[in-house]
Amino acid sequence: MTGSGVGARVLRKEDDRYMRGQGEYVGDIQLAGMQEVAFVRSPIAHGLIRDVHIPEEHVERVFTCRDMEGVAPIYARSALKGFKVSGQPALADRKVRHVGELIAMCVAPTRAEAEDIAESVSVDFEELPAVHDMLQAREADAPLVHEEWGDNLFLETFIDGDIDAVRERAAAVVTREFRTARQCMSPIEGRGAIAQWQPRMEQLLVYSSTQMSHIVRSGLSECLGLEEGQIRVVAPDVGGGFGYKGILLPEEVCLAWGARRLGFPLRWLEDRRENLTASANCREHHYVITAYGDADGKLLAIDAEATVDSGAYSAYPFSACLEAAQVGSILPGVYDFDAYRCRTYSAATNKPPILPYRGVARTGVCFAMELIIDALARELSLEPTKVRHANLVRPDQMPFDNITGKHFDSGDYPECLNRTIEAIDLEGVRKRQEQGEPDGRLIGIGFAMYCEQAAHGTSVYAGWGIPMVPGHEQCSARMTPDGGLELRIGAHSHGQGMETTMAQVANEILGLPIERVRLVHGDTSLTPYSTGTWGSRSMVMSGGAVARACHELADRLKRIGAALLQCDEASVRLENGEVIGPSGSIPITEVARTWYRKPQDLPPDVNPGGLDVTAGYKPERDSGTFSYATHAVTVAVDPQTGEVELLDYVIVEDGGVLVNPMIVDGQIIGGVAQGVGTALYEEMLFDAQGQPLASTLSDYILPGPTEVPPLRIFHMETPSPYTQFGVKGIGEGGAIAPPAAITNAINDALRPLGAELAVSPVTPRRIVEAIEAARAGQQRAAEARA
Repeated sequence: MTGSGVGARVLRKEDDRYMRGQGEYVGDIQLAGMQEVAFVRSPIAHGLIRDVHIPEEHVERVFTCRDMEGVAPIYARSALKGFKVSGQPALADRKVRHVGELIAMCVAPTRAEAEDIAESVSVDFEELPAVHDMLQAREADAPLVHEEWGDNLFLETFIDGDIDAVRERAAAVVTREFRTARQCMSPIEGRGAIAQWQPRMEQLLVYSSTQMSHIVRSGLSECLGLEEGQIRVVAPDVGGGFGYKGILLPEEVCLAWGARRLGFPLRWLEDRRENLTASANCREHHYVITAYGDADGKLLAIDAEATVDSGAYSAYPFSACLEAAQVGSILPGVYDFDAYRCRTYSAATNKPPILPYRGVARTGVCFAMELIIDALARELSLEPTKVRHANLVRPDQMPFDNITGKHFDSGDYPECLNRTIEAIDLEGVRKRQEQGEPDGRLIGIGFAMYCEQAAHGTSVYAGWGIPMVPGHEQCSARMTPDGGLELRIGAHSHGQGMETTMAQVANEILGLPIERVRLVHGDTSLTPYSTGTWGSRSMVMSGGAVARACHELADRLKRIGAALLQCDEASVRLENGEVIGPSGSIPITEVARTWYRKPQDLPPDVNPGGLDVTAGYKPERDSGTFSYATHAVTVAVDPQTGEVELLDYVIVEDGGVLVNPMIVDGQIIGGVAQGVGTALYEEMLFDAQGQPLASTLSDYILPGPTEVPPLRIFHMETPSPYTQFGVKGIGEGGAIAPPAAITNAINDALRPLGAELAVSPVTPRRIVEAIEAARAGQQRAAEARA
């Protein structure tokens, strides 16, 4: 290691410009003649559009679906058998299916003027009954979101296992119903886009705050009927994504069409009300799970039914089934058992489409599985950690194919749990519980474990029926004439520190100072095709591609360097940025200068490709990597008010070899902050008419610095046998386990009262209601005995 390569805690290069206020976001970009856009959005969840009334003075400034002739709806299809396709028009065509759906686009020199125009437009509706709940959507008499389907199911899946064979052997059988609330993703920067038609190039230029510029280009091509070469998508700095910026937006389609139609650039910047009420929904799951265990806590079987509220449309490109289709395959988590059955439903409702959010599907799955583990432990009067130990995949089983065919690459799950138990001081917490608290609060301790499949490969996404299937990830590495290095990748950073970590990979191989390495990303005209940044894939896939390209570049540098040193190529090595021979050395910066400026000094058989290399990379096995962690939290619960204080929070994680442990810590801390929100605060409620009940951050509660406790993070590094350097994906893991760990801790605290929570977020009101319900149940039981 050179000191700045793989494994080094290097300060992030990009932070200098961010801290100085020199980042460039969509809202910072100004184009000549640019005008602003505001949208008329549906105020109702379900209804037919009878007419749209536009004041005469604004008819040249307002556009509806009738104007967008030839623009195709957004289709996010799935190859999974039985999937039903929903076409989402960029502007509503005859019908609206959720509050906030786009009806008309209004254009003006300023956003304020555009909003005034939008206010002047009126819409005549024939309101229809709304489907406001995913379980309601499954009922035979429910209103239909898409009449042509005949029901409200995008997809139903079934994993069949022989559960009956284990019933008689079970010493304990526990059944629970769990529910996770619908949330809103809240990056600091909302969505935004600018579109400009460039007549000279016959090209559409789109600036978008997106995680996947190449996928947005493909989607725009499909909708607008333009060749992909006629579309350039540029993602500047992106102020947080988390999956929210990983889809094609109807707003982007509207702006792209409008800019070409009007002949001047258009910009739309999402405000927080639009963010909350119209588009940023995620996470809403419902589970009914039965666990069968023997007297020692060994799981014999899991029987589950899961429903995911997928909203009104299938979001491009992942489709409405990304969450529900994964649930069945990932529900077993880190545990090894013999019998499994799971049915999943992806339900359509009159709500905004559900979108992939950090830890896609895994947060809900972890919540359900880890809470059922604790419920089984209570039934058997066992310590929950003992039940986990009885069921974990062991290190001697690695690599391991679990009951659903997931191929775990490496890891030591029992050691991870043991280190967490020691760090959180389980024995000490139990003694503290016995002693009681002077202030009357109840102490609880909770654990949650998960594994995160990351860097999903071709076979995984093809098997899920996702139309956006990743293949080889590419990197173009190019030495500049003055000896710098340019790296061009198709993934895009929205907070992960890629400008630093990709430079560290290059430094590891070439020895160039990371200050001399420049990352080019987020521009479809300059970067190799990529499915983008999602699924904790960037370090594995793009990092692997950077390494592969730098290795090929190193071979070319050594060939030229050997000729300049007048020695055999086999006798030189590349080390610390120099080509070193038997009797001398030459910096690779000088080699680069020779290639570009002194070609007369090059050997006659030099590679004509020069110092510009494009290389592709896939891991040796494309089943994905499996990082994992144990989270443990100690809480204090006030039984009178339901207030929860997080006293201690410990994480032991294994992300394989860490390229930059400091950046990993930052990713975990940020993820846990979001997980705390899921556990205790965030909930987007809808009424029976499908109306969202939070439209500002006064109504929708996000955790702040005082709500997120100091975290104690410990790293294990079990290299993946399939990836460059042994790295694994790590970006989403911090957000997966907190709801389960915190809820388990609260339930542990309430155990003496007989109360139990099975819904997130665990609000003070729900805690008090659970305590009152437990007391009422105990009173009824006492009266029955009397």
